[in-house]
Amino acid sequence: MLMHLLSTLYQVFLPISLPVVGGILLRRFRGLDTKPLATLSLYILTPSIVFNTLLHAEISLQDVTSTITFSLLTLVALWLIATIVSRILHLNPQEQAGLTLISTFTNSVNYGLPLVLLAFGQLGLDKASVYVIGQMVIVNTVGVFFAARSHFSARQAFASIFRLPAVYATAIAMLLRLCGWALPSTLDQGFAMLAAAYSPVALVVLGAQMINVGSRNAEAAADRPSQRAFWAGMTIRLAAAPLLSWLLLTLIGVEGILFNVLLILTSMPTAVNAVILAEQFGAAPRLVSRCILWTTLSSMLVLPVLILWLQ
Repeated sequence: MLMHLLSTLYQVFLPISLPVVGGILLRRFRGLDTKPLATLSLYILTPSIVFNTLLHAEISLQDVTSTITFSLLTLVALWLIATIVSRILHLNPQEQAGLTLISTFTNSVNYGLPLVLLAFGQLGLDKASVYVIGQMVIVNTVGVFFAARSHFSARQAFASIFRLPAVYATAIAMLLRLCGWALPSTLDQGFAMLAAAYSPVALVVLGAQMINVGSRNAEAAADRPSQRAFWAGMTIRLAAAPLLSWLLLTLIGVEGILFNVLLILTSMPTAVNAVILAEQFGAAPRLVSRCILWTTLSSMLVLPVLILWLQ
């Protein structure tokens, strides 16, 4: 058992850790600005990997239906859990909004996609593509609602979907597949090169963002969120979310590699983008940033065990 765990750490998490550590070091000693890299990732590399994956993905209509159903059920269930826990702990409205963001949104893009690719290969990445695209849409609609209940604008949230290049990449890839058209081989190779660049760049950005969150916490030592809210967020994200996902996947009859991929993606640490929404709308950003840091660090211990169990 121990040898299998060490093998999983070596084969899956060691490759991931190298660009993450690189991002941490670049931010710490060279003052790396992540905005240009994040822009590159969002507007060039993410659409490329989505487009290239969907164009060649081995996914069925049943996979798409199961993934969408599971995503919506998980979102609603985690929102209900966060709401109930917030009331039991008597959290203030800002902490309740922050706890909802922590509970419902995972780092399935920057962290999840590279992990799935290493753990389950190209077929796993194919299965993950539909879930990740759905998460992008949900974060830019439902995420805004969770973060800003009182001044939520449905029109702004809906419009934000169409500012995501990955949405257009998805539409074009699906159109090409439905029409049975193929890209010229040289163009296809170009998108494949861009898609291959996604994982290392995304992980470097993740490492730099982690140390940003850590610095933000150190500067705000006098403005700590309540310990009850912090531990509630950690428990929901690291324990309740995997258990709930396992139960829902079993109930709706998902099996095989799709089961493994969806369980891993919903067990990821809190999404870094959650703190952006929290800061913009005053949804306890200190609480959210602290949980991002510690769920990410804790995932280095939790996820290898989960992957080992699935294998």
